[in-house]
Amino acid sequence: MPFGRPDSEQKLSYGGYLRVDDLTALQQLRSDPAQHDETLFIIIHQVYELWFKQLLHELDAIVTHLDRDDVLGGLRLLRRCHEIQRVLVAQVAVLETMTPMDFLAFRDHLMPASGFQSAQFREIEFLAGLAEPRYLESYERGSAQRARLERRLGGRTLRAAFHDLLVRRGFTADAEGVASLYRSAAAQMELFLLAEALLDFDEMVTLWRMRHVQMVERIIGGRPGTGGSDGASYLRGTVARRVFPELWEARNLIQGAERG
Repeated sequence: MPFGRPDSEQKLSYGGYLRVDDLTALQQLRSDPAQHDETLFIIIHQVYELWFKQLLHELDAIVTHLDRDDVLGGLRLLRRCHEIQRVLVAQVAVLETMTPMDFLAFRDHLMPASGFQSAQFREIEFLAGLAEPRYLESYERGSAQRARLERRLGGRTLRAAFHDLLVRRGFTADAEGVASLYRSAAAQMELFLLAEALLDFDEMVTLWRMRHVQMVERIIGGRPGTGGSDGASYLRGTVARRVFPELWEARNLIQGAERG
């Protein structure tokens, strides 16, 4: 028997734990000859998908916390979501170091792939409360991605968890109820801070959409997207989609009452 520990008892390494070799082997370029900026394009989008995975993990946990009336537990994880969202927005600037000519050098090799097809981003939208069945048609019937989205479509959402919590605390689940909560914030500080944190989450989603639109316009102008979408025009139309419209509408009711 050889000296030393058997393989199963070898000391775990940093690279082994994180599977760094596997991770850094995933950037397979499609361009030939290989274009310098395609590596950046792939890595940025792979990193986005990793952060999307973490956001789904956190949002599922936040829903569970709220359903258990553990508002502080939900708040703690919402703060983590905010920081992840800030990273998502900041990453756009890295992609903007790519010029239109840099992207055109490998763009045709991407077709018909498109960020529009990110199933995890759609999962985040569905889980948050922006579930739209029409987006299922972008995924092949019987595929794992479509199956996940179908489960999300009928699943528990962050918005529903917040609404149910409002009702349990004696408020209606609409803008009037939120306005009433804000007026009684001193006595309902925990719930008030949750509402503000959810508004921050919603605002960060909008900021990411806006930066995404600007980046696309900067690199491809008004051309259609690689997957056949309307490109920047389509993205611009998504900016106004709010997860918690009642949190925004409540501001109008509060301001109107104050002026009255």
